[in-house]
Order: sequence, then structure tokens, then C-alpha cells
Amino acid sequence: MGAYTKSERASRVHVVVVGAGPGGTTAAALLARRGFRVTVVEKEPCIGGRNAELRLGDYRFDVGPTFLMMKFLLDGIFTETGRRSEDYLSFVRLDPMYELDFGDVSLFPSSRPEAMAAEIERVFPGQSAGFARFMERERVRFLRMYPCLQKDYCSPTAFLAPIFLRALPRLSLGKSLYDVLSGYFEPERLRLSFTFQSKYLGMSPWSCPGAFAIISFIEYAYGVYHVQGGLCKIAEALAKVAEEEGADIRLNAPVKKLLLRGREVRGVELEDGSQLAADAVVINADFAHAMTHLVEPGVLKKYSPAKLAAREYSCSTFMLYLGLDKSYDLAHHRIVFARDYHRNLTDIAVNKTLSDDFSFYVRNATVTDPGLAPEGHAAIYVLVPVPNNTSRIDWAAETPRMRERVLDALAARTPMKDIRDHIRQEAIIAPNDWEEQRGVFLGATFNLAHRLSQMLYLRPHNRFEELDGCYLVGGGTHPGSGLPTIYESGRISANLLSRAFGVPFEPPPPLPV
Repeated sequence: MGAYTKSERASRVHVVVVGAGPGGTTAAALLARRGFRVTVVEKEPCIGGRNAELRLGDYRFDVGPTFLMMKFLLDGIFTETGRRSEDYLSFVRLDPMYELDFGDVSLFPSSRPEAMAAEIERVFPGQSAGFARFMERERVRFLRMYPCLQKDYCSPTAFLAPIFLRALPRLSLGKSLYDVLSGYFEPERLRLSFTFQSKYLGMSPWSCPGAFAIISFIEYAYGVYHVQGGLCKIAEALAKVAEEEGADIRLNAPVKKLLLRGREVRGVELEDGSQLAADAVVINADFAHAMTHLVEPGVLKKYSPAKLAAREYSCSTFMLYLGLDKSYDLAHHRIVFARDYHRNLTDIAVNKTLSDDFSFYVRNATVTDPGLAPEGHAAIYVLVPVPNNTSRIDWAAETPRMRERVLDALAARTPMKDIRDHIRQEAIIAPNDWEEQRGVFLGATFNLAHRLSQMLYLRPHNRFEELDGCYLVGGGTHPGSGLPTIYESGRISANLLSRAFGVPFEPPPPLPV
């Protein structure tokens, strides 16, 4: 760490951060570095929120996110705290990035352009030229859009900023992600290989805005990473940085409500009845859950419980975590497509039913990170996109049946034919568990849907518009869901808060060359 003088003005400001997830720990680390007095209160006994670690005996899993993209953004956060990310975390760039299993054939995408072109030719002869066009055109889109993701949209005048006006022609307004990728590729399966990433946002490529074509570009341009020990180690590292800079992190400290004077937030009251006064509060809890549980009824107008319920939310996920006493020849990440992918996604988002044939994702991290399980064993993570809790699915009754269906699918469509014989540890998180046990509104694990009507200025603002002294981080605010954008939300809110109290800070770094 280099010499750094903290702001004396910041030292007079106490900030309470509600939640030690990736957004909360990012904001805490940056604010503590600048000299603010920071207290983080986390309801769970561990750091991370949905980005936390799950331990089942000798097996270790990430609860939620498993893909790290845009590593350069995380590197920039550490740089702003006077540190190197590599001094806290061990990164592995995955190549191939993942396996895409269509049943009769699999594609193994690579972030090395020559290798990816060859892989496309192997499976889809004559189609690699489309990949070259994709990389060339989407690079321009990304370069125009990235600065827009680094700024706040607390005022509609943000749409008049030069960086937004330059990006506007590249937003593919009126086009879906599937429409955009259809301009590059003819084969349906190749189109799906570059559009399935909409599921990172809990959406279908047929409804996801076309501008999100940058997500697949980011994978190919900058790679997909694993962090040794699990992606949970990132939030833990950011929390460590915050503590090194003087932050006080309190676990097992659930918040009961925000303390208000009129519309001004003055602190928080914990479930044990104790109170923490604050000059500002940063909320990392699930946005809709926080506003319906931490704010007294009648205070909020724009985001009242009734209006929150009327918003559109992402899908949910059925999670299965399996500790196996056997290892398998299986890629680190494997996405298995339903034979009728469009119907599967329509069932999730429109019909709100469970498909007979469903898509699922398997993570076999022990192939890269053997320390996550005993020698010769495997820690298998399975995610099935399913409807959120606006459906009429009775998960108390459905969960045992869904478990059997998932195990059947694993046996039928992966090398784990005998998986039932080797399960030694197991945990399930169903949509009702996400909502009832983990505070995820409607079990919508990817938060508010990422439609243009709920993005930028139209998404809850980082400087929350209904409560003074309240700042938002996480997937429910700008820029949206996904680890990199959640880190960015932490930086945006830390910068807004710093500006409000006259504390200087460095602008975010530009894209790496």
C-alpha cells in the first residue's frame, strides 16, 4: 500500500452499510479508504450475501454467482484502495470458458479468437466469419456503452450527457438480443450460443434488450475467470480491505428498520433493539425486500409495496448442491439446453410453469479447484431457471419431485450416470427458500427485470430518490444484476456519497487497452 492521506472531512461522517454482499463490501472498502467511519451490519454469520460460501461437511460451494467476467473492473476497485487484487485472490482464466451441450453435439467456446473460430468451424462449418463480424461490431458497441455503465442516472439530464448521446445509436432500440445475434449467425444453435447469456440477467434472449449483446462480447474479449476457493472469496477479500482501512463489520446483526426523520435516513435499528445513528446509509439488501420490510408503511410513494409488486421481476432458480464421493470428466461450467429452448423460456417467463424438458447449468469447480472437496471427490453445483414466486407453484410439495427430475436429467445428459449412488452431502434452495430464508423478493434471484423500462434513470437510483441520505447498491439499482455491475454499483454509490460530503475521489479507470 502506498502513502495515502485520508480525508479529515470524511472522518466526521458515519456511514452504515446494510448487507455485506459484493456491492456492500465494495462500497465499504472504498468509503473506508477515503476516511469515512464505516459500519457494516450483516444479518448472516458470514460475508457475501448471495455471493457467500456454503459448506456441507468437507465440500465447499458458492451459494450464487460462479462466473467472474470483467476482471479488470474488480482490479480497478482494488487499485482505488491502494492494493492489487492478486495479493488477496488467486484467479484462473478458464479455457475453454464453458461447454454448451445441445444433446447431440457440444460447443467449447474459447476467449482465444483463433481457437474460437476453429471451434465454430468444427461444429458449424462456414460460420466463423460471423464471429469475426460479431467481435468487430460489438467491440464498438461496448466501447460506447461502458462509460455509460460507470455513471449514475439520478437525473434525467444524464440522458443528455455526451457519453450517452454517443452510445445511443448503438443501443439497438426495438431489437431483442436474439434479433441482434441473428444478424451474425444463421444456425439456431450458434445464435443460442451467443444469446444464452441473457440468463445471467434472468431473461430470455427473445425479450432481453439487444444492447446486452455486449455480455457475450465481454466473455470473448476479456475471458471468464474462476477464483480459487470460490467467487465467495471476492466479497471476503473486499471486507478484509474495508477492515484494514478501519471499517467495523458486524455479523449476525439483522436490521429491523431504517430510522427516519421525515424522509431523511438517520440510521438503523437492529433486531436486538439497538440503534446505530448514521449520516448516510448504504443498502445492499435486496431492493424490493428492503423497501417492503425496512421502511414504515406509507413513507414510500414511488416504491410503495403495491407499486413494487406491480414491477416486472426476473426468473428464479432451483439450486442443488451435491457433495459426491466420485469425480467425473466434466467441464468446469456446462450449460445444458432444453431441446425446445424457446418453449422452456416461455414456460418460465410467460406461462409460469415447469417445463417437461428444462435447461440447466452444472458447475464442476473441483476440476479446476480440487481443494473444494476431498481428494477424488466433487462439489457439484446445479442451477435450473424456474418461474419466480408470482407463479402458483407449491414449492413445499414440488421440491422433492423437482430434485428427482434434476437428478434424472444429470444422469441422462451428463457423464454422471450413477450420480445417485455417490451423493454424500446435499442442499437445496428452491424459489420459496430464496424468498423466505434469504430475503429475495418473489424469489427473483436476478432482481428487477432488465427491460429498458426498468434501466438507467428508470431503475431505482443509486442515490435513492425517495429517502435522503440513502444510497443503493446491488442488482436492484443501476447498472443492474451480475457481479461486475454490482461492484460498479458499489463504486457509483460510494462516489455519490463522497460528493455529497465534499470528499475527493479519483474517477474510475478507463478500459484496459
